[in-house]
This record gives sequence, structure tokens and C-alpha cells, in this order.
Amino acid sequence: MKTQEESRRAPGFLRASSFPPAICRRESYNSPLAPAARAGMRFPMKNGLAILAAAAAIVILAGCKKGAAPPAPAGPLPVNVVVAEEKEVPEWDEYTGRTEAVEAVDIRARVTGYLTEIHFKAGAIVKKGDQLFTIDPRPYKADLDKAAAEVERTTAQAAFAEDEFNRAKELRAKNTISASDLDNKGATFRQADAAKKSADAARAAAALNLEFTDIRSPIDGRVSNERITVGNLVSAGSGAESILTSVVSVDPIYVYVDVDENALLRYIKLTTEGKRKSAREERTPLYCGLANEPGFPHEGYIDFVDNKVDPNTGTMRVRGVFKTWDSLVTPGFFMRVRVAATPPGPAVLLPDEVILRDQSTKFAWVAKDDGTAERRTVQTGSYLDGRRVVRSGVKGGEKVISTRLQILQQGMKVQVVPADAPKKDAAAPPPAK
Repeated sequence: MKTQEESRRAPGFLRASSFPPAICRRESYNSPLAPAARAGMRFPMKNGLAILAAAAAIVILAGCKKGAAPPAPAGPLPVNVVVAEEKEVPEWDEYTGRTEAVEAVDIRARVTGYLTEIHFKAGAIVKKGDQLFTIDPRPYKADLDKAAAEVERTTAQAAFAEDEFNRAKELRAKNTISASDLDNKGATFRQADAAKKSADAARAAAALNLEFTDIRSPIDGRVSNERITVGNLVSAGSGAESILTSVVSVDPIYVYVDVDENALLRYIKLTTEGKRKSAREERTPLYCGLANEPGFPHEGYIDFVDNKVDPNTGTMRVRGVFKTWDSLVTPGFFMRVRVAATPPGPAVLLPDEVILRDQSTKFAWVAKDDGTAERRTVQTGSYLDGRRVVRSGVKGGEKVISTRLQILQQGMKVQVVPADAPKKDAAAPPPAK
């Protein structure tokens, strides 16, 4: 038999003294556990835990009845603003294009022979007339010498035939020879003279072939790498195998752009209304920038507009000419291009960061004069001088909210503060004392 003390210590029972003091306080005297606590009753562990939880809930609810003071009403939300600026600006259309060389030449062999020398460094800038390759000139030098000798022979024959013909004419005048003999002498002279001219032409061709063994750049530009090395046989022709290298010009440079049909129709309408000159009639300014350059720092002009719209893409090709600002800018670079779409007119300019996007619409928050925030749907245009052109939705002089944009709501009270003033979250409750 367990003693009364051992029973009290048994793990399956709890004494009332083990309950939290709140259960035994005066304010909990009427709780369901009070009689048991006063009598020192023992409870099974499982039931005791449930009763403990119920008692704790009762105590908490009792404390909540006393309640804390309600939070102070929230004040206006402090925000910074930017003032929408209105100024005369042109509306811009932006496109993407690629650079192409104004001149591009494939360097080919014009005579057949063995390559003996390469005179350039791959990728270097070359000038017109710079020597690039040398083909073994010896066979062509021999042909030139042979042609020159043939010219001397035919020249001598032609001179002799001419003398014979002149004497025959004198003799015929004295009726010493027949007319037939005179005709024969004249024909012989003419044949000798023709042979001399043929020999002269052959010598000129041989001289050209000898000159073609010295291959030079026909333009200023940047040369590619050599496609064939010294010691190989090169052949004249128009096939790909006859290309030795290539040279592309670097200044000026073309930029090709494909303009969509909707933009073309808009330009045609403006031209018809007399608000814009056609690029075919006058030099239209064009501005461009590389992918890593801010804005459009380089100015050129449109020098060519194609004569038809491509039915496959619905675009028309336009070409701009730019003076090269860096010799490293080569054909094939991606280029951002913009052109004035409309004459200068009043427009509102805003920083990009105050314009938000909600699915397919763009909007901005405006701080009204009555101290509330209003959401405005805006229609944006091109990027100009670090700001976005806003076509509609915001007027010049209005205050557009630039901070705390994610927590703004329609009609929320706001307070405009300077940009350097500390911002306190008006929606946060006051600290507990």
C-alpha cells in the first residue's frame, strides 16, 4: 500500500498547488477549479491539462475585458512628389537596327599563281593602295618580256611594209608597176600594222597580269584575316575559293532600320497635312546609340527609303548615314535609333520611376490639392533627357507622388514633405508604454 505522500507524488496526478497562481487568485475564486483547489483534490494528468488550458483562456479573456486603450487614428501619409514639367518637345519614334559598311570588298586573286607574301596584319586598318598579297610574279614577268619582243618584231615589219607601200605608190605614179602590185603592197602594210597593234595589246595584257600579282586594297577600311597562307596556289575567278580576305569601310557607316506599316501611314498623313517633310524630299535627322550608351548621342540623317513595303514583314527598309565616332564600330552592331515623329509640341515630362504598370495599363499617383492621392491612367511616349514623355493623364504643374507607391490607395490622405525630410510611417500604431 502506498502512503498518502507517495500517492501525492504519483506521476498521474496533479495537486492544486501545481496550478498557476492566477487560478488560485481571488478573481478566479468562482472558476470551475476553485472548489477542487480549495479541497486539495488530485486530478488525472490528461484531464488536468485540459482544465489548465480552459483556465488560462478564462484568465486571458478576463484580462481582455479590462482592455487596452484603442490605437490613435492614423494621420496623413508623408510622401515626396515631383512636379510634372510641361515643355515643347518633339515626339520620337524609336527603332532597332544594324550597322552595315558603306563599302565592302572581297579581295580576290585576278591571276593564278603561288602566294609568296602577305603584307598586312589581320584586323588592321588599311588605306587605299596598301599592299596586301604578292603572287609569284616571275611567270608573268616572262610573259611581259615575250610580249615586248613581239611588239618590236611587228613594229619592224610594219615599218618595212610601210616603206614598200610608199615606193610602190611612186612607181605606180610613173606607171612602172601595175595597179595589182600596188594593191598587194598596201595589203601587206595594213597586215603588218594590225599585227603591231595586236602585239601592243598583248604586251598591255601581260603588263596587267604582272601588276595583278601585287594585290592591293581598293578602299580605306579594316581588313579581315587571310583566308589562305603563303605557298598555296591561288586561282583567279568569282567563286568563294578565290577570296583571299575582305575589307570594309569604317567611316561613314550605314544603319538599316525596318519601319512598321502603322508608323509609315502616320508619317504619310503628317506629310499630306504639311506638318512633316518626307525623308525622300529633304535630309531628315536621325539619332542613334549603341546598346551600352545612354540615350541617342550620335546624329546622322536618312539618305535612303526603299520603294516598297515587304509583304512578309509589313515593314519598309530605311537607311541612315552616320559619321563614325569610333573606328571599332564595325558592321553588324545592334543600334538603337530614333527619329522625330511629330513637330515639337507641348508635352509633360516625368521620371520613369513614378510611372507604374498594372497588367496592360500604366498609371501614376497624383497628390491633389485636397490632400488625397488619386490614381491616374497615363499614356506614355518616348524617353527624352532622362525623363518619360506623358501624352495624357497628367497635366503640367501637378504633383506626382514619387515615394511609398506600393502602399498608396485611392483617396488616401497624404502629406507632401520635402525630399530630405525624415519620413514616419503614419499607419504604424504608437509604441506601447
